[in-house]
Amino acid sequence: MGKRRARRTKPRRGPVGLLLAGFLVVCLAGLIAYLNWPVPLPETPYPFTITQGSSLKATARQLTRAHLLREPWTFIVLARVMGEAADVKAGSYTLASGVSPVELLRKITQNDATQSEITFIDGWTFSQMRQALDKDPAVAHESEGLSRAQLMQRIGARETDPEGLFFPDTYFFPVGTSDLSILARAYQAMRAHLAREWAMRAAGLPYTRPYQALIMASIIEKETGQPAERARIAAVFVNRLRLGMRLQSDPTVIYGLGPRYDGKLHVRDLTHDTPYNTYTRNGLPPTPIAMPGLASIHAALHPAQSKALYFVAKGNGTHAFSDNLAEHDRAVMKYQIRGRRGPHKAG
Repeated sequence: MGKRRARRTKPRRGPVGLLLAGFLVVCLAGLIAYLNWPVPLPETPYPFTITQGSSLKATARQLTRAHLLREPWTFIVLARVMGEAADVKAGSYTLASGVSPVELLRKITQNDATQSEITFIDGWTFSQMRQALDKDPAVAHESEGLSRAQLMQRIGARETDPEGLFFPDTYFFPVGTSDLSILARAYQAMRAHLAREWAMRAAGLPYTRPYQALIMASIIEKETGQPAERARIAAVFVNRLRLGMRLQSDPTVIYGLGPRYDGKLHVRDLTHDTPYNTYTRNGLPPTPIAMPGLASIHAALHPAQSKALYFVAKGNGTHAFSDNLAEHDRAVMKYQIRGRRGPHKAG
């Protein structure tokens, strides 16, 4: 008789094996639920930011601090398993409702960031503009340490002095955008607006090139309290240029004083000669004194039809305009000397 072959039997799973299998199933189910279960938001809409240059670990920690993750490590493993570890995008994000870790990972790796914004105000100087950029955490500060001339060269500008050459507006940009890029956009915007207005300028103006109109627009910007007066103020200064009279504009004097200005103009300031003192020097100052808005640029190139050569502040934000010195002296007596209402202008 031949030998009987031993019958193979399947190993029986003991209680420990069954418990282990059950534990793994529960863990897997829990992991799937965790990865797909929306995390409740502290508020809606809920903004959060991933800072520029953040690694996956740093991103996970930021999300945990923002209460979007319970802990960072599961999210880190998820990103690596899904092959998204290197695809995290810095930026400002907004959530309208709760999101699961999987949805959150998709959001921050598919460039779904909201844009940041910065506003440059009409009448700001370049120093004020640069301070706003320097304080903005959404901006990459690449101009730090550059001189004004170096900065202008970096943005491709022909000019070396940046004053007045940037258009005041609100600019939207992804987080991490270079300040040089934002400045270049504002510079090109000003060039475009100025070129368009220059092409449609009134006849007979005392400017030989657009830059002179920009200088005048900056003075109008700083002199105007009421928008309706821009064209009339422009007419005063244009009339003075035509006649060879000095502009006698207080804001140009203040700009020339720089940090020496203590908040109030004194007689000594009006007689202290600087390139920007239009009481002591003829013609326009060498550069703009601020960023003019489009309305002031338009006024400089389309002044009102007026013979006025003087204006004086009334004390309520408006001005009294005069065609001759006698009228101006009476207005000064009425609004300045009797009223004690502040400095007179253009005259």
